[in-house]
Amino acid sequence: MNTAIKHTILGPNDGPAAEVTNPQGAAAICLVCEHASAFIPPALADLGVAPEHRLSHAAWDIGGLDLAVALSAKLDAPLVASRVSRLVYDCNRPPSAPGATPERSEVVDVPGNVGLSDASRAARVSEVYNPFKDLLRTTLDGFATPPCLVTIHSFTPVWFDQRREVELGLLHDSDDRLARAMLVNRPEHLDARLNAPYSVTDGVTHTLREHAIPRGLQNVMIEVRNDLISDSDGVARFADILSTMLSKAITTQGAL
Repeated sequence: MNTAIKHTILGPNDGPAAEVTNPQGAAAICLVCEHASAFIPPALADLGVAPEHRLSHAAWDIGGLDLAVALSAKLDAPLVASRVSRLVYDCNRPPSAPGATPERSEVVDVPGNVGLSDASRAARVSEVYNPFKDLLRTTLDGFATPPCLVTIHSFTPVWFDQRREVELGLLHDSDDRLARAMLVNRPEHLDARLNAPYSVTDGVTHTLREHAIPRGLQNVMIEVRNDLISDSDGVARFADILSTMLSKAITTQGAL
């Protein structure tokens, strides 16, 4: 008798693990939001995360999806977004990374990720990460000309009790062309920095490394401090700022 346990993360009413907004967008830009959702499937019983943390920055990038959707509309660019919390599986991490299913995120404990069996970890990969990865790959394959790959993130103003003054981070892996070109075109009043508050040494450039660099696509990872995009006015402001910076940078780089 087969006694193997079937691990199921997403139920029939939970929807897909990832989705595309504006799939027919005309711009040669592919937007990505890996941490767009705080959704934890009911099958995982909230991963044991305390109620006050389930909508915190530990679970998702606050304001990230709103900003990504606004940019998709302004730029007329496709957007690939995860629909599952990064506490279930962080789609900006490879399956081999311990942070792909974190047991703790800053000061937030994730009991449901402690001591995961190989089968449970494999279920997270097959039901959350692989559909996201496949959808992004298919979306990139659909461009008539090679696009720029732009990932959208937000970060908390306070990390381990340390205040972060930077407002906008432009991160890169081995290809720094687009990040540096955007930095040159930043508004004077904005505290924008290269590789802040994270850098490649923090393991945050997986999507760029997995999907952009092998294809030779210009790419950048954008990080906005989340208190600046916590409402519709902030989202609209940064959508204007980033669309202008990105458009000028692309023109400078001759990517389009």
